[in-house]
Amino acid sequence: MVEEVVVFGVWVSPYSRRVETALRLKGVPYKYIEEDLGNKSPLLLKYNPIHEKVPVLVHNGNPIAESLVILEYIDETCPQGFPILPKDPYERATARFGSKFIDDKCMPAITQACWGEGEASDKAVEEATELLMFMENELKENRFFGGERIGMVDIAANIVGFWLGTFEQVTGVELMTRDKFPNLTNWSIEFVRNNVIKENLPPREEMISYLRKKRSAR
Repeated sequence: MVEEVVVFGVWVSPYSRRVETALRLKGVPYKYIEEDLGNKSPLLLKYNPIHEKVPVLVHNGNPIAESLVILEYIDETCPQGFPILPKDPYERATARFGSKFIDDKCMPAITQACWGEGEASDKAVEEATELLMFMENELKENRFFGGERIGMVDIAANIVGFWLGTFEQVTGVELMTRDKFPNLTNWSIEFVRNNVIKENLPPREEMISYLRKKRSAR
């Protein structure tokens, strides 16, 4: 990757943080632009006119949207250094599938379970528990989903590693306990302890304060 790398993001967004995490793991310097999604900048609308959302990575003037697409782009354009995707084709395909599983299945279920109401929330708690159990079993005895080092699935699972705990604290919904999910719990502790990950997470108390304000405004 050459010099001009810009990230448009939002500090509370796990999707934005994925991109910054990948760049930091690779050691790629970048400029960060914080967006106000209530008053989106002309540049964001220019670079992502279809979805009009973050994150967007702009590399030498060329915009790339969607966090998982950006992660693969970063890995391909900066192959040296920290590998985000494995080299083996089958393992790469498995990592892609696992990352999509988190976005398409886990994210909606966790969000609905924590922030929904009534019967829909109760149903989402059951669904989220089943999905987390799938992740629990996939981890087995590994330190990370990528084996002995952080990989694409771990970066995609940052909502489970960090955001879920803040959701639970604010809403009182309990999804991931050590008794039910010992592997996931150990993984989340190890994930957050990683120096690069830790430096790239929102301050926990600020995150909780933000979520409480958001909840009270509903």
